[in-house]
Amino acid sequence: MKRKIFAAVVLLISIASQAQDTSKTLNEVIVTANKYPNKTSLTGKVVTVITKEQLEKSGGKDLSQILTEQCGLSINGANSNPGKDKSVYLRGAKVDHTLIMVDGVPLYDPSGIGSNFDIRLLSVDNIERIEILKGSQSSLYGSDAMAGVINIITKKSNKQANAINGVLSYGSFNTLRSNVSLTGKHNKTDYQFNCGYLKTKGINETIDTIHSPHQTDKDGYNQLNINGAITYRVTEKVQIRPYIRYAKFNQEYDQDAYLDELDLTSSNSNLQYGFKGDLSVGKSTLTALYNRNYNERVYTDDSVLSRNGFSKYSKGTYSGTEHFADLFYVLPINKEMKLSAGADFRSSNTNQSYLSISDFGDYESNLGKDSLLQKQVGIYGSLSVNTKSGINIELGGRWNHHSAYGNNLVYSFNPSYFFKNRYKLFVNISSAYKTPTLYQLYSEYGNKKLLPEIASSSEAGVQAFTKNKKNNVRITYFNRDVKDVILFFTDPITFNSKYINQDKQKDHGLEIETNVTINKKSSLKIFYNYVDGKIITLNNGNDTSYFNLIRRPKNTIGITADYRPFKNLYINTAIQSIGNRTDLTYDANYNQVAVSLKSYIICNLYSEYQFPKNKLKLFANINNLTNTKFTEVYGFATMGINASFGVRFNY
Repeated sequence: MKRKIFAAVVLLISIASQAQDTSKTLNEVIVTANKYPNKTSLTGKVVTVITKEQLEKSGGKDLSQILTEQCGLSINGANSNPGKDKSVYLRGAKVDHTLIMVDGVPLYDPSGIGSNFDIRLLSVDNIERIEILKGSQSSLYGSDAMAGVINIITKKSNKQANAINGVLSYGSFNTLRSNVSLTGKHNKTDYQFNCGYLKTKGINETIDTIHSPHQTDKDGYNQLNINGAITYRVTEKVQIRPYIRYAKFNQEYDQDAYLDELDLTSSNSNLQYGFKGDLSVGKSTLTALYNRNYNERVYTDDSVLSRNGFSKYSKGTYSGTEHFADLFYVLPINKEMKLSAGADFRSSNTNQSYLSISDFGDYESNLGKDSLLQKQVGIYGSLSVNTKSGINIELGGRWNHHSAYGNNLVYSFNPSYFFKNRYKLFVNISSAYKTPTLYQLYSEYGNKKLLPEIASSSEAGVQAFTKNKKNNVRITYFNRDVKDVILFFTDPITFNSKYINQDKQKDHGLEIETNVTINKKSSLKIFYNYVDGKIITLNNGNDTSYFNLIRRPKNTIGITADYRPFKNLYINTAIQSIGNRTDLTYDANYNQVAVSLKSYIICNLYSEYQFPKNKLKLFANINNLTNTKFTEVYGFATMGINASFGVRFNY
């Protein structure tokens, strides 16, 4: 019955999409593909853009829910409890094989085992646009960019002298969301200030099959985001933009499947500050970046209500600091050739402490920043050739020096052919790397002889536009092979454990995306992506392979439609079909076993009414419209139907 309801919904509203106006796609300017502004028609790289308009029409959704609606992206936990960890899987790759950036600055968490940045710390209300660059991108961006890059571009100052805008909404689970932004301009200075707050009682994060409902609790979440930036134009050719960003969330959470915990809490805070400076010399530009990134995570298990059967009390504190500096130069050689080159520096350290008190005795571990330290220096360059005949070639490379393992090289080769102003053929061949993390190198399980994980990637595809440029389709096939995969190894004889390089990972997939503008009031976006992969590991002296894309669907279909019946009213619907997935759990003997997670279809609805002069908008957002029951993580709950209502203002 539900499938028939969904089919009816699709037929009734399959007359629009949240996708950008496809007539503008060819000339849309992006920065992530080349590190400088460039038209999409002049690059063969696969880029998806989430615009400012799309973000504003996302209602009460958080960043993970917005990203998981894009082709090739799966965010596990996006529809679970608001505080549940959000795992980013781009083209099926591991969470630490996708690089998160803010305004072109790579972000890492040096205190984490995988060092990947927590996207929960990023507020949608401070984002201007998002550029998702798929495929290996280490030539330009260094470590972790093995599956691609997600570049979060923050809001900039308004051209008006002074402006104030914001959003206020309330919804299911007593969720309150508020945000206010102040922007302005005075003489040579632009400024921007943003403050956001989110609080929700949440849901019971786990599915508890042991305790009665009155013996369980909801797991709440609250978050604060503060951002500020000033752009000062020293001269017409020189400008500098210092900034500061602060984010912190506190949450209650459940650690184990099917077991509700009443006293587990955690907090995660992030402080970034730095600057970006630009110098124009003729047609060339010189850009300097510096960013200091500090993370601190604290996990506490109080003894009073603990149900884990082990610790009476435990507390873990993990902090990390990362310095990143980048200097790059863009030089137009002539009308068809452009050279960009640069050097970057990255320094990371972490402090980690853990204390556990139990009937089995106390355990304490302390790891200091003096021993958990790494430094990297990279030199990179890229040559872009854009001919009048439509042949475009991008050739890039990077040399990286790491304080522990030494040197490594990566490359990229991206030819494309745009012809008849309607068709684009593209091929991307590249390599990428991920450096070992501080924990993998220097913890009690560390191995100072670890090498970086190395990926060899290729993709090929075609993009075609109709004559009026209103409609287009893009088909992409990709393949990714990773060697020297780092794994946690326990010696079966001595039972000593450490990290080693051993496995090989092989992934491949297909992406089909289409955008159709039906008329001035309606358009439609449909995508299908398929991903498959296997790990090849050494078992008793022989290679053994098996499917290992845990919690990642092989097949995903997305339909996003919107309709504007008249000027002031906008309606959007997003429907996703998520295929079967595999998860892992443990049996009574603590042996790891695979479980199957069933496929599901979810439908979200958004509507807004805009008052004259575009000063005020009322909106309503309903997620999981048909209250579909599904599982993202084995033993943990997901949100049923939930809604939020609010107002957006701009003065």
